[in-house]
Amino acid sequence: MTPVPRLDLAPKLKRPLSVWNPLDYLRLLYWVFFFPQALRWYVDTFGGAYIPEAQMNREKQWRLLLQNPIQLQLVFQGLFLTVITPVAIGFIFQAINVRVEWFTIVFCVAYGALFGGSLGSVGNMVGRVARNVAGGVAAGVASCIVLSVGYIVVLSVTGGTVVNLTSGVLPYLALSVYVGFSVAFGVTGSVLVSATGGVAVWVAVGLGLGVPFSVVIGVTGGLLFGTARGIAFGVAFGMASGVASGVAFGMASGVAFGVTVLRAETWLIGSPLNLRIIQNGSWLLPRITPLPIPHLVWHLQNWLQNDWETGLHNINQLLTYTLQFIPVVQAVNRVLTTTPSEQIIWRVSLLATDPFDWALVGFASGSLREQIKLHLVKGLVFLGYFDEPFSLTLRINTRLDTPARAAAAGFWHLHQYEPEKAREAFAVVRSLLYGEEMYTLAQTLETFHKAEKPASIAAIQVPPFPQEPLLRPDTWKVLTNLRRVVEDVQFVERSVSRSARSLALNRALGELTKILNQADTLPQAEQGLIIDIAQTWKESLLQITGEVGEISITKPVVNPYVVGDPVEGHLFVGREDIIRQLEELWVMGNQLQSVVLYGHRRMGKTSILLNAANCLGSQIQLAYVNLLRLGDSPQGVGEVLMAICDEISETVKLPPPADADLLNLPYRTFERYLKQVEANLEGGLIIALDEFEKIEDLIEAGKIPIDFMGFLRGLVQMSSKIAFAFAGLHTLEEMTADYFQPFFASVIPIHVGFQERAATRQILANPGNEDFPLDYIPEALDEIYALTHGQPYLVQLLGFQLVRGYNDFVFEQGRRRDPVFTIEDVEAVINDPEFFQRGRYYFDGVWGQAARGAGGQQTIVQLLAPYPDGLSLDTLAQSTGMNDADLQKALNTLKRHDVVEETQGKWRIMVELFRRWVLR
Repeated sequence: MTPVPRLDLAPKLKRPLSVWNPLDYLRLLYWVFFFPQALRWYVDTFGGAYIPEAQMNREKQWRLLLQNPIQLQLVFQGLFLTVITPVAIGFIFQAINVRVEWFTIVFCVAYGALFGGSLGSVGNMVGRVARNVAGGVAAGVASCIVLSVGYIVVLSVTGGTVVNLTSGVLPYLALSVYVGFSVAFGVTGSVLVSATGGVAVWVAVGLGLGVPFSVVIGVTGGLLFGTARGIAFGVAFGMASGVASGVAFGMASGVAFGVTVLRAETWLIGSPLNLRIIQNGSWLLPRITPLPIPHLVWHLQNWLQNDWETGLHNINQLLTYTLQFIPVVQAVNRVLTTTPSEQIIWRVSLLATDPFDWALVGFASGSLREQIKLHLVKGLVFLGYFDEPFSLTLRINTRLDTPARAAAAGFWHLHQYEPEKAREAFAVVRSLLYGEEMYTLAQTLETFHKAEKPASIAAIQVPPFPQEPLLRPDTWKVLTNLRRVVEDVQFVERSVSRSARSLALNRALGELTKILNQADTLPQAEQGLIIDIAQTWKESLLQITGEVGEISITKPVVNPYVVGDPVEGHLFVGREDIIRQLEELWVMGNQLQSVVLYGHRRMGKTSILLNAANCLGSQIQLAYVNLLRLGDSPQGVGEVLMAICDEISETVKLPPPADADLLNLPYRTFERYLKQVEANLEGGLIIALDEFEKIEDLIEAGKIPIDFMGFLRGLVQMSSKIAFAFAGLHTLEEMTADYFQPFFASVIPIHVGFQERAATRQILANPGNEDFPLDYIPEALDEIYALTHGQPYLVQLLGFQLVRGYNDFVFEQGRRRDPVFTIEDVEAVINDPEFFQRGRYYFDGVWGQAARGAGGQQTIVQLLAPYPDGLSLDTLAQSTGMNDADLQKALNTLKRHDVVEETQGKWRIMVELFRRWVLR
């Protein structure tokens, strides 16, 4: 299979044109008459960016032109050519004894400069100086040459018949002026259209209007001249001269339009040299004729069949730098006709990715031949063009009779902002590969496009989105954002909270603004439609901002996030599952059950104990004891029980035993006190002992006796009205000492692990303060969860730092920003060294716990830290040098402590921020 060449038909100029280089003026003159597309390329490449027409006005166009030296220089070079070229050609004709009308040349130079200037305003309005230069030079040069010299050539062609048969100057002058106008108009029109695009329209105009229009006008004008002369010189002589002059007039003008519109000379010269291959750098490639180059359809067909993507590139090159629209349409349609069904939508999608002329996509479904026939007929109906001056625009009537045409129609109608027609077209190919996706896409856009007011937006029922792999992933990402806008508008419509409605409305407007700012990444077919939807929705929502009310943040935001300290009251969010378990054990049962809450540090165990009292009701009380306050307990077990009695006394309002009694007879005194408490209880009592591993430390240090655990076990079983809640680091399996085993057989273990994604989002977005004025984009919430894995302390720390950063930015630095946190804000927080410094309590705690129990835990963590995706068991064994049993034991310990996890055969650190801390 012969490789498909990759065409590059753009000019090969590597520098801007020079004012002082005569060859550059010849190059510019060649561009104007034989390669006008190069002017558009030149302005795009060297002359600045394209400016949309909607953003341009007359004042701005001149200001930008004066600020752009390349475009200003090009205008000057064009005017120079308009003045110099006709004069130079006049001297050449005069040198070979051809009479030249110098007055006409002066007149035409002025006309060309004026014509170019008038077009310049149009060209600049769309950000293009190419039209200015091309139109001005073409009009000035062509009209000067033809009006001052060309009529002599015309008369020689007709053999002087007109002059011989018709005396007087009027027909003679009219003929020369008309032929001059025809040539000038034809050259200027073809140059303008080539330089600014619109290939399909110009093909139809050239074939449908040029020759018939000129012939009809020529004959009609001749007969009118003949009739007028007949009145003066006699009917017979007048009719004879009228017919003769009419025929000559029509022939001359027909030839003039045929030459200037079809540019047959470029086709005759260039076609033989491009029969076998199209040379990228050939200056003889026909650029300005719509006449098909021989064998071009065959070339294109082979290229598209062998390599569709490269073939499409070559097609765009031909549409950009030639007028070969008809062969391109024929080749594309022929290949699509033979395309396998599973490739049809994919191929048409690539065709519609970035076409130079979108009419190509339309005519992959509609009939170009029928449109050309229609314009041929219209070209013969002279008066029709005065009634419908805009009828020259090709009308593409799509057809759905084949899968290829239906697919092309779907993409065409999306581009034309007609999603309902696109849905009908994609329904035909719904069973093909990607057909269901495109049908759902068109259906979704149709639903979105019909909704214009907030009420109709809120009423949208978004159809289920297709599963991956997707043909249009970028579009579906934006549609997901639009679906979030719908959800926010629905919240605005049903919520009664002014703060919540304002935040939801601001979030929706932010999403729409983001969509509009990133719209250039969307595929062209649906890009304009999505922009139209986003703009419509944004304008609609902006109209209700006054009704909803805007939250104005005039003073620093009170930081609702709690770092390090227990979270209590309305700030305590989440952990509903554990609170529900405690309710079942302490409220709904026949007797109180003792429990142990275990998990590594900063998991929220203390907050759970402190807030559990809120769910117990008035009949059950909770006495909270933080065992870390015991210190070294030099007075032994009596001092420990003394601290517990003080908290119980504070809760139940019963005086504690004397300190001396507790120090002398600790067990007996404490047991008697509990019986007193039980006798005075109307309901029940929960004694919460937090940081319970402190008891193990005191036993190992010899500060309290080993039998203390047995004593506690007896207390647990002593009364149905009193229960204990122990909170600490260790699980039951890790308490291997003999004195722990019998004790924990009497309590119910509850694991306190990471929070779920939904709970994390709730903590951040609704931190217990109904008037919290700040918000997060969904991606920021997802990023925080990915960094923390739902670790409560780190979640609170991130939220705290975000609010702190907002207050500093807005109120300390006096700068403005949206009250919505983004991924960039989250990254700024974690990239600040202060974040890891403030989080050291959590990081040090996890690291220190890894030093206890099974050996090698810290070594494993260090080995895993550089690898976010983890390492296999074999790799860890090789790197640590540990035997399989010890390695597995260490990994199991780290897993129980919520430090590592195994996913897809690899072990990885669960909390991304802890992994980064280890690396630091």
